[in-house]
Amino acid sequence: MRNTLKITVAVAAAFAVALGASACSAPSDTSASSDKNAPLVIAASPTPHATILDYVKEKLAPQVGLKLVVKTFNDYKLPNKVTDDGEVDANFFQHKPFLDTYNKENGTHVVPVVNVEIEPLGVYSKKIHKLSELKPGSTVSVPNDPSNEGRALKLLADNGVITLKPGVGSDATLTDVTDKKGIKITELEAAQTAPHLTDVDAAVINGNFAVGAKLKPSTDALALEKAQGNPYANFLAVKQGKENDPRIKKLAKLLNSDEVKKFIENTYKDGSVIAAFGPVKS
Repeated sequence: MRNTLKITVAVAAAFAVALGASACSAPSDTSASSDKNAPLVIAASPTPHATILDYVKEKLAPQVGLKLVVKTFNDYKLPNKVTDDGEVDANFFQHKPFLDTYNKENGTHVVPVVNVEIEPLGVYSKKIHKLSELKPGSTVSVPNDPSNEGRALKLLADNGVITLKPGVGSDATLTDVTDKKGIKITELEAAQTAPHLTDVDAAVINGNFAVGAKLKPSTDALALEKAQGNPYANFLAVKQGKENDPRIKKLAKLLNSDEVKKFIENTYKDGSVIAAFGPVKS
């Protein structure tokens, strides 16, 4: 019993420290609220999500009487948890395949509201200049969460690095790799692929983390995911039941505005982030 109590207290303390550290940009006394006049608290990845939200917060939200508090998170684990727990009102950092997997594995009830942008996945390297230079024994890292790993493996297959079983597409796992080229694929948390780029011969990196690491997809990527018809648009999401919160509706409208489209185009001229407005397909 004593050991159980120690573990529980330690986990709670660690979570509190992690949340506090990741949310240093927001006032410490601000949290999610059902008050329709209260600030709307949004969890977001730093780039480009928090950058876009900060633009909305400063330039657009005051015009419609909306107050925003943006809390930044550097991982993909906490934002949905704190949204489902009610510690924040919404989040902006993910695409639907990721959310579907998260909800299924964690019993959460987070739902998408509106698409905002796409960050094409890319293959990057500090050691080679083209993918054909990869040889037997070369190492390539991919994100380890199921939705992004399948997406990364498909990108590698589309560019001849590996071969996958027929028909698996973006649902691929490492067991679906069928070739004998000898490429060693290593799994890392998505946020760690860019920091550990020099540890491997190449890495598949999510667009937001590539931008955060000052990589330019249009010039630095050895292969880049196509934006047209891409099902991985990032969206605003809330706990089920909060979709009709007037503040959420205001924010959704602002995130799909001409002003935000122009901001994305002007800020991410390298093609690392592309506006992708509209409803989320089921």
